[in-house]
Amino acid sequence: MDFYQLSTSEPMYLLGNVWDANSAKIAESLGYRTIGTSSAAIAHSLGYEDGEAMTFDELLFIVRRILACSTLPLNVDIESGYGESADQIAANIRALIEMGVKGINIEDSKMHAGERVLENADDFQQKLRDIIKLLGSQRNEVFINVRTDTFLLGLDNAKEETIGRAQRYADAGANGLFVPFLSKPEDIKAIANVIAIPLNIMCTPTLPDFGTLEQLGVNRISMGNYVHGYLQDSLSRVLTKIQERQSFSSLF
Repeated sequence: MDFYQLSTSEPMYLLGNVWDANSAKIAESLGYRTIGTSSAAIAHSLGYEDGEAMTFDELLFIVRRILACSTLPLNVDIESGYGESADQIAANIRALIEMGVKGINIEDSKMHAGERVLENADDFQQKLRDIIKLLGSQRNEVFINVRTDTFLLGLDNAKEETIGRAQRYADAGANGLFVPFLSKPEDIKAIANVIAIPLNIMCTPTLPDFGTLEQLGVNRISMGNYVHGYLQDSLSRVLTKIQERQSFSSLF
């Protein structure tokens, strides 16, 4: 089964979110069927804040190393596209396709002066349509998963806004919809029942178990940067113990 079939068919599947070559190798050794980069995890591992603070070339370097070390289909989070124009974003996506990337996430919010701001739905729909047109025949080589930040930003009408945006983005050619911080069963079901493209949600502290999510209509579950964050917290605890005990005994 190729990445497109996996991303559009039942049953639901778990995407192993990775941030470097070694995490990708571990995911593959454990039997994950596909992997995806976490933009926040990569940024933090390179000493940046999330939100396109790193360069696209730096992202390409990480992607290249992951592809060299893993045979799993790879989905790459390109945030808002690392470009101001549809031409630049399409060029970035083409570069990833030519490297062997099978899917991308692109989001409908951008960072402005340190604050995340949701783009106008009609404007983003048109930008998405333009990007897909610019990809030409290569468009069929990549699964385009559009992330909407309606729940992440806590909109009062998040459910209704998500459904409206999903319809616009599907009309523009999106293959899937990614909704971080969507976690209430009633909201998940309401959205999954009406959108025309597969629904991807992300790990949160209150997210239902996987069996429940599948029954609610979810197609894909992402980990986001939570696994990377958990490991960084663990590293902090390990280094603290070494310092406190003035010994490496805690490692063994």
